[in-house]
Amino acid sequence: MRFFNFCQISLPLVGFALLGWIAPRANAALLVGSYYNNSVLRYDEKTGEFIDDFVPSGSGGLKGSTGLTIGPDKNLYVSSILSGSIQRYDGKTGNFISTFVPSGSGGLDSPEDLVFGPDNNLYVTSINSRTSNNVLRYDGQTGAFINAFVPSGSGGLTAPFGLSFGSDGNLYVSSSLTDSVLRYNGQTGAFIDTFATEEKGSEPDGLSFGPDGNLYIANFRTNNILRYNGNTGAFIDTFVPSGSGGLNGPVKPIFGTDGNLYVSGLNSNNILRYDGKTGAFIDTFIPAGRGGLNGAGFLAFTEDSTVIPESRMGLAVLALGTVLGTSKVLSRKQKARS
Repeated sequence: MRFFNFCQISLPLVGFALLGWIAPRANAALLVGSYYNNSVLRYDEKTGEFIDDFVPSGSGGLKGSTGLTIGPDKNLYVSSILSGSIQRYDGKTGNFISTFVPSGSGGLDSPEDLVFGPDNNLYVTSINSRTSNNVLRYDGQTGAFINAFVPSGSGGLTAPFGLSFGSDGNLYVSSSLTDSVLRYNGQTGAFIDTFATEEKGSEPDGLSFGPDGNLYIANFRTNNILRYNGNTGAFIDTFVPSGSGGLNGPVKPIFGTDGNLYVSGLNSNNILRYDGKTGAFIDTFIPAGRGGLNGAGFLAFTEDSTVIPESRMGLAVLALGTVLGTSKVLSRKQKARS
């Protein structure tokens, strides 16, 4: 009778323990472009621990991984700056799907950043100063060229790098060689104004709108992150001071699910984390070279369904042995684990 009662109590517990062992946990992962080895690496978004080469080196012809974005189809789109193309990868596995935008399509030359707009089409900065200083638009489903959404040099655009759509539906583009951020009509691409002007020689690169609605700009030469009013473009403050936490060659600032700011340093080859409200340095979230990182570039957060075994696995196996006590069950369990 005691054994029967013990089984009644224990079997449900075993079930819960096993469920904790085999059930996958959906964790948001941080994707990092590793420029010099032509890949995209995946890290745990809570710990910064390396998970895997999400997009292996050279997959699908990737050469010089720059801009990263998750599309409406939940797949990953990567700018391949050295091949002049946009590559598409499965958002869950990282497997190569297709060359979404072929080299040179619509005049694409040295693509940097990319983003899907409110119309679900793809916008890409084409940065080669000898042939293009524009933002090109492609069909979000087929990759077919639509138009030069921002014509070459419009509003003084020179060496366009980062881009982002604001809450007003307009497009914001960093003009690296004029040390400014330009604003364009989100429906027509017409130049509106010079939204923000920075210190001469700062070389603004990646930009992001924060949870507070303000604009955060990474300055590659002055090694800082500046914050501007998201409505007026008025300067607010130097959110991350020059060199804070060892920041060197910032490429892309992005806010994480924890509300903090993550910044990639190309020259320091790492990812640094800052308080999302104060800009104070928290830690080196991903140290230089972790997981083979070589040339930390653009960042993107995505959902990851990697199966992570829980520490309860050992307890589950022990409970099975105690309650069921048969070699057959243990044999099956051993096979399931192998």
